[in-house]
Amino acid sequence: MEPAPSGPGTVVAAEVQIFTEDGECPGEVLVFAQGGYLSWLEVCSWSDDIEVTLATAQRSLRP
Repeated sequence: MEPAPSGPGTVVAAEVQIFTEDGECPGEVLVFAQGGYLSWLEVCSWSDDIEVTLATAQRSLRP
């Protein structure tokens, strides 16, 4: 598979905020790419009140 076009170094390829059922935004998910390939995925929490995990993010992104 060919790499996706990208600039030099590591870049944020995508970023999405996580929302709860109550409409709160306790964090975000960042996708990083290096050399056109996924290099890592980061789940960031902005709140001490709500545990933010990859599972939380997954539920948030479902239609």
